[in-house]
Amino acid sequence: MTVDDNSLIIIALLPFLGALVPGVMIRAGRNACAAFTAVPTALALVMLLTKAPGVFAGQVYVAEVDWLPQLGLSAAFFLDGLGFLFASMILGVGLLITLYARFYLSGEDPMGQFYTYLLLFQGAMLGIVLSDNILLLLIFWELTSLSSFLLIGYWKHLPEGRQGARMALAVTGAGGLAMIGGMLILGNIVGSYNLTDILAAGDLIKASDWYLPALILILLGAFTKSAQFPFHFWLPHAMAAPTPVSAYLHSATMVKAGVFLMARMWPALAGTDAWFYIVATIGLITMVTGALIALFKDDLKALLAYSTVSHLGLLTMLLGFGTPMAAVVAVFHIINHLTFKAALFMTAGIVDHEAHTRDIKRLGGLRTLMPITFVIGTLAALSMAGIPLLNGFLSKEMMLEEAAHTTWAGSHLALPVLATVGALLSVAYSFRFVAHVFLGPVREDYPHKPHDPPFGLWAAPALLVGLVVLIGLLPHVVEPLVKTAAGAVTGGELPYFHLKIWHGFTPALFMSVIATVGGLILLMLHVPLDRIWASAPRPEAKVIFDRLIAALVNLSRRISDATHDGAMSRYLAIFVVATTALGYIAWRGAAMPAETRALLPIPPLVFVIWILLMAATASVVLMHRERFRALVVLGVIGLTISVGFVYLSAPDLALTQISVETVTIMLLLLALHYMPKSSPIESSATRRIRDGAIALAAGGGVGALAYAFMLRDTSTISQYHLDNSYEGGGGTNVVNVILVDFRGYDTYGEIIVLGIAGLIIFAIMEALLNGPASRKLRRTDYSADRSRDRHPLMVVIATRVMMPVALMVGAYIFLRGHNQPGGGFVAGLVVSIALLMQYMASGFAWTQDRQRIEYHSLIGWGVVLAGLTGAAAWLYASPFLTSLYGYIEVAPIEKFGIGTAFLFDLGVFLAVLGAVMLMLYSLSRIARYAGETVNTEPMDYDPSDPVQAAEKES
Repeated sequence: MTVDDNSLIIIALLPFLGALVPGVMIRAGRNACAAFTAVPTALALVMLLTKAPGVFAGQVYVAEVDWLPQLGLSAAFFLDGLGFLFASMILGVGLLITLYARFYLSGEDPMGQFYTYLLLFQGAMLGIVLSDNILLLLIFWELTSLSSFLLIGYWKHLPEGRQGARMALAVTGAGGLAMIGGMLILGNIVGSYNLTDILAAGDLIKASDWYLPALILILLGAFTKSAQFPFHFWLPHAMAAPTPVSAYLHSATMVKAGVFLMARMWPALAGTDAWFYIVATIGLITMVTGALIALFKDDLKALLAYSTVSHLGLLTMLLGFGTPMAAVVAVFHIINHLTFKAALFMTAGIVDHEAHTRDIKRLGGLRTLMPITFVIGTLAALSMAGIPLLNGFLSKEMMLEEAAHTTWAGSHLALPVLATVGALLSVAYSFRFVAHVFLGPVREDYPHKPHDPPFGLWAAPALLVGLVVLIGLLPHVVEPLVKTAAGAVTGGELPYFHLKIWHGFTPALFMSVIATVGGLILLMLHVPLDRIWASAPRPEAKVIFDRLIAALVNLSRRISDATHDGAMSRYLAIFVVATTALGYIAWRGAAMPAETRALLPIPPLVFVIWILLMAATASVVLMHRERFRALVVLGVIGLTISVGFVYLSAPDLALTQISVETVTIMLLLLALHYMPKSSPIESSATRRIRDGAIALAAGGGVGALAYAFMLRDTSTISQYHLDNSYEGGGGTNVVNVILVDFRGYDTYGEIIVLGIAGLIIFAIMEALLNGPASRKLRRTDYSADRSRDRHPLMVVIATRVMMPVALMVGAYIFLRGHNQPGGGFVAGLVVSIALLMQYMASGFAWTQDRQRIEYHSLIGWGVVLAGLTGAAAWLYASPFLTSLYGYIEVAPIEKFGIGTAFLFDLGVFLAVLGAVMLMLYSLSRIARYAGETVNTEPMDYDPSDPVQAAEKES
């Protein structure tokens, strides 16, 4: 039974919202920072626990908000038994880690930053276990890789920390990319990206020809995240992170994500030979390999890291068996592993914190010096070894029982024997953890005299060890949770089982006895075996990884050096050729319908104008090295195109083209003022011929495509805009309605880009005038060959007279834009031209001194006003930038219409005006900085000029 509950969205978002707090609260002290970090985690945990009765009763809580429904992406969440188990682990251990980290981190560590990363990671993990959309799950999956990268590399000053973070990101990120492909295949098979739909379509998926590719790709994502062989090497190197990170990532979260994914996808993917042989075999190899390496590691955290690899292999093997009872055992061991492994990592951190070393060979005898830590670490290690009356014993026995009844490749002994070997090695490294760290005589050569830490540091592992003992003695307390979670894994009925301490004389008991005794023997033989291990040749996964990365980097560098030589012409040539070739292939592969229209007659005047346009275009190509001439011809081309728009009954486009052309030419003229008159010949004749051929091919292709479309009837969206312009947008000028309503979001993005362009030009000028190039500008003589009549009297007067007229015209164009040709964009350009003329006529300094509004502010206010206008639509439950339109009657003015698009258009006007004027201001600063004299009077009078002073006296 499903229950709609939008509080799931709040639970998933709380850690992300909480991540905003630690960076602020650290100013109030470390205790306040830790306390406020715990608040969102605790609140999410409380909200989650309120749903426990419903989850245990078989209810599934769901919540969904449409995000990008066209792509099948929705913010959909669901909570069942499996999700409840993992969410409880993530939040519960997260609270303990928050407490532990408060006392573990030193005063030099930026605690606010640490807790921010921790909450981001916690939110990403919650998103994975609660997602009901595989695309959303993929987003959270990659977020875990990114946030864990920040946590693992938290100690940036340590090279091993940086390398461990990069390695984890590279391996898990690559696996995530493979997993994306597998998930998309599943969505395509089922026809839905909702996880609940996919889990219900297991038979359809397994019958598909795409089942095996999807399975392999998804398992690559799971295996890399859960450090399965041969991707196991990244996890131990992540131990360079602070111990709270290791305890959290490797007991309850990061590495359990892959196990969760296999458990979650069990109903859809399990039950086939491919699943069994891939998953169970990889899990078994990982279990034995990780345990073997762990036995000979001298670093406490490295030993625990490889033990984690081994136990993750155990869980993977159980899920690979594909039987409901194996799924039950896997769920039970997930809980048990969480309790003892988090406690062990915290114990290792306490030892390192107090003794200032994690080297086992430098420890020993801590039992008397650190009695509390000894009890905590010993109980957790014995549980990891599978000793009776502790929770690890129960799940280990059940695992061995499942292995004893599983056949692999026709062999009834392979799995039981290898599983027993893995358990034996687990006993050996667990006993070594206790014996070589806590037992033995007290030493005199500790790097630092160890003692038990304050309560705040051992409270969290003590609580976890309490759970180890409680579950070991009273396993029935977790039986409802195990049944609920395992039922969610299998998606069906579970076999009867009862968690209890004694299972009788079973094959698993004898296998367990062999493992325990064998582990003790290995511990006694550890010294000679360690010498053999150290001298034995063996492949080092890290070395292989480093060499592989170095080879890939070298190959990438060679390709980059060969293709990316800095020549812009080469890049453009490759891009244009590729685009043209793809267009040609698409054209040849499509069935072009027959022509349905005839060519219209060409009036003689139009033909003459077209010939002039072609001649001007050719002139630009021939004269492009003479910059001023080329600019003049470009102006001719722009104005000719404006005439074409008028002829084709597109007054809006004509008005915009003329305005843009005028502003562009004026700004380019200003830029040419500081550039050489001509550009040198830099391309060889062969390259010019090549570029010409490419240009003709691309231009001819576009022309041919346009010609073909003009001779054929096509369906467009134009009629929709014509039919709905007035009713939907409240305006009769369809072009303007499209810009401010139907496609207002495009326009909003365009004014932001235009504003950014203006700010970039300003920033470039700042860098130029304050950088090394400024010395060259100071040496430039701008006074030579300059006319003394730069600001003629007639021009000054004419522009002063035209200014109010131009502003009135701009206002008129702006106000009429919704129903007649015009609008905010054109009005902004018209007013810009009026202001540009003032700068040109009266001088930069004189005009700038009378400026009352900063151009940066105009851009900002324009973008903000347009954005707020769009957001206001949310107040009446409409999409962003939906406009309202109505009529107002104010005496004695006649009734007139007005819409919210007016405010959006005003934002466009301000942004355009600010961007254009900021560009002018930025370019004009070059001359002033270089020392060019600029008049401060309205005309050309300069009191410092002796010639002008004499003329005035006379």
